[in-house]
Amino acid sequence: MRAPFGARLTEVVGRRGRLCVGIDPHPGLLAAWGLPDDPGGLERFAMTCVEAFGGEIAVIKPQSAFFERHGSKGVAVLERLIEATRQAGALVLLDIKRGDIGSTMTAYADAYLTDGSPLAADAVTVSPYLGFGSLEPAFDAAEKSGRGVFVLALTSNPEAPAVQRAVNGGRTIAQTVVDAASERNDGVRPIGGIGLVVGATVGDLPVDLDRLNGPVLAPGFGAQGGTVSDMRTLFGNSLRNVLPSSSRGVLQAGPDVFALRSEALRTRDAIVSATGHH
Repeated sequence: MRAPFGARLTEVVGRRGRLCVGIDPHPGLLAAWGLPDDPGGLERFAMTCVEAFGGEIAVIKPQSAFFERHGSKGVAVLERLIEATRQAGALVLLDIKRGDIGSTMTAYADAYLTDGSPLAADAVTVSPYLGFGSLEPAFDAAEKSGRGVFVLALTSNPEAPAVQRAVNGGRTIAQTVVDAASERNDGVRPIGGIGLVVGATVGDLPVDLDRLNGPVLAPGFGAQGGTVSDMRTLFGNSLRNVLPSSSRGVLQAGPDVFALRSEALRTRDAIVSATGHH
């Protein structure tokens, strides 16, 4: 049996430090690396990233959409990336942001959170905005297989506040998401496997994370403007469970493997030294 995700994440962060590197092979980045915008270029990009980060960084976060845009051959590259990253010892957080209901959500859970699926990752991102309860199939599958689920709570896109910061029954919608995740994580040690996604550049935090007892993925660190100082201000006492994520800030150092790895390690070490949390 695989250990619960919260325990596995805590262990790998303890050894490798607190950083998630996003793998976002968008057309502009492929071009910058001198690679064609086709499945062959995608494969070279993906395997370069595994070589650079897989043995040193705690969590690797491929963005599924950039693989899906190449059709079945792109998805095949994603499958190989997931397997190679796992073999190198990093956790794979697959950024899919799925959100659906009933049998369709169960099918997504089968695809991404169930042993035997070639797309199964260590954790995935999901959207709760069809109702937090609609995600139950993903939570159940993740719990049974020792995997994690990161639920969107506060995102940095300009359209988000109209939904996420709206107030219903005296709480922001985002706070209802936080509270529901906190209930599922209650009593789990060292931390629960239901995480949240809170953008590093959201500016302020209209939610209380004190009871979450789970990880917080903070995308937007680095090139998108999020700084260690921002994170200290934003998360306060919850900083110990925050997993900063950087994509462009690290990937722009490519395609040289040594340069990529050096930039990732520099970023990781800056986080550790500035926050005091390994």
